[in-house]
Amino acid sequence: MSSKIKSISAFECLDSRGFPTISATVELENGALGTAMVPSGASTGEHEAHELRDEDAKRYKGKGVLKAIANLEKTLAPAVIGLDACDQQAIDQKLIATDGSENKQNLGANAILAISLATAQAAAASQRLPLFRYIGGEQATYKMPVPMVNVINGGAHAANSLDFQEFMLVPHSGKTFSENIQAASEVFHTLKKNLQKKGMSTGIGDEGGFAPNLKDAETTILTLLEAISDAGYEPGKDIALALDVAASEMYNRETGKYVFKKSSGESVSSDDLINLYAGWTSKYPLVSIEDGLDENDWAGWTKLMATIGNKTQLVGDDLFVTNAKRLQDGINKKAANSILIKVNQIGTLSETLQSIALAHEHQMTAVMSHRSGETEDTIIADLAVATACGQIKTGSVCRGERTAKYNRLLWIEKFLSNKAVMATPFKA
Repeated sequence: MSSKIKSISAFECLDSRGFPTISATVELENGALGTAMVPSGASTGEHEAHELRDEDAKRYKGKGVLKAIANLEKTLAPAVIGLDACDQQAIDQKLIATDGSENKQNLGANAILAISLATAQAAAASQRLPLFRYIGGEQATYKMPVPMVNVINGGAHAANSLDFQEFMLVPHSGKTFSENIQAASEVFHTLKKNLQKKGMSTGIGDEGGFAPNLKDAETTILTLLEAISDAGYEPGKDIALALDVAASEMYNRETGKYVFKKSSGESVSSDDLINLYAGWTSKYPLVSIEDGLDENDWAGWTKLMATIGNKTQLVGDDLFVTNAKRLQDGINKKAANSILIKVNQIGTLSETLQSIALAHEHQMTAVMSHRSGETEDTIIADLAVATACGQIKTGSVCRGERTAKYNRLLWIEKFLSNKAVMATPFKA
């Protein structure tokens, strides 16, 4: 039977913060089904595709998505029903054209993405293939991503004293993904014990990392290095560190300064932050810095890249928002050497794959990423393997919406057997 789309339905489900998001199911004429749930961010870039919310204060504090679901079922679904689910680009182009706006604000990027991802799942099911195999095609070997495991949360993801949003472990010495996740788990539990010994909170933030009131970012780095050593690993050799600064959350546009609002109250310039990062990368095994500067501070990004881009992965998240046009601007300006990939920043699978391909074409790395408001959906695990991006950010080694992705990767590695090879960590 045909792989044409027969029907599409959707409902409000809950994300990991307890707010509504969209779950959509695509049914094909051949009986295959595909379901996808859309994530949502807390610290969002101003250039992201538009997430449509109801703004009805009487429901879910205004965060309902019934309008987006109505758009999905009444306008978007009829536009693609009857099309071949295996032609992902045609499906996505039709969805984009039906919305008709630059940032998908008319019908909602969340409504569009739900159909786009569910269609891919249905197409894979119709061919009886795992999603990573359907998207990535047959390969001699498949690259398993190095995990970037967020073990201490701050910024908009935690009610603590840390201005920077994520402090991550990058376990990379294992020969398999399972060995690297084991290392991260062991350090995570060692870190918990160490924090408890110091009388600090081991409550967790949005992404499953601990949220203690540590003095500042450098103290946090030292705390992680201590936990790595105490767990029996060698910092740098076995496990490196990565930061997501989320500097746009700290930026004061009136003064042009970055403000440490949660800790010291100090205001600093772009140059001050660049010097800070340069000092840390010379002292510590810090291999990746995400959103080290504001999303519109192109001059600062170019200077940061010229200063430490030869030895440090500089990842654009709010800077690029998984948008190929903004990525091309960054390539032209030599503003970064890596892009963070979040499917809901751009709103379709095809555009997501386009951004990854453009990055690889220009010898940039790509980091597959979750959002702080996640679901049990595991599509990003499959995408990380399918696109051979080599790195994934999906939170800590606790909270089910985070471990769901790690568990999917563990399953993929087992399924692939000797076809699964570990990616190498970032090298400039």
